[in-house]
Amino acid sequence: MALNARLDHRNPLVFDTHELGRRPGALQRLTRTIDAPRDLGIAEVIGVPEGAPVELELRLESVMEGVLVTGTARAQAEGECVRCLEPLGLALEAEFQEMFSYPDADDRGRPKAEPADDAEEDEDRLFIEDGLFDLEPVLRDAVVLALPMQPVCQEDCPGLCTQCGARLADDPDHHHDAHDIRWAALQGLAGSLGDGEKDEMSGDAPRSARVDEKQEK
Repeated sequence: MALNARLDHRNPLVFDTHELGRRPGALQRLTRTIDAPRDLGIAEVIGVPEGAPVELELRLESVMEGVLVTGTARAQAEGECVRCLEPLGLALEAEFQEMFSYPDADDRGRPKAEPADDAEEDEDRLFIEDGLFDLEPVLRDAVVLALPMQPVCQEDCPGLCTQCGARLADDPDHHHDAHDIRWAALQGLAGSLGDGEKDEMSGDAPRSARVDEKQEK
């Protein structure tokens, strides 16, 4: 990736490597608690709320071409169960490892690549600028990979009733009486007919008509 604008050392996700002194093999361990940046997680699914505490444990190792950063981020994520839509909380632990390269480092230790491939790789690289590096893009990628794409409040969550939307975990015996839709039209028709119409449909004439017929005979 291209070099960013000048990094601000006051940013809690910007770290200083000057103590390593570009001495290969030099190590530095850091712990820091930061406020979660905005949109840390999977949009509209689950994530760490903005401003929530994120605990970072980092190991910085100086190598020939830059600084290898290995770390763990811990935080509390919040989201919504995809089955019952209830709010849920999740203890998040995301691990990551990333190389931050010196802009002037040579590539003697890297495999020879075709020009097009080399350009592609450079776009994905992260750099140290004036002895500083920005951990935010690495943290974002690590958090997204550590979060579930379809979070559930519990593994066996039964979800919602497909007919009325009731939460099935609150009422395990919840059910609806089954109706055969093939008879629904006939039942509606029967209910709309009067007694006389029913008699005519069944082949029975009114009693008065039967009496008149007998008198004629």
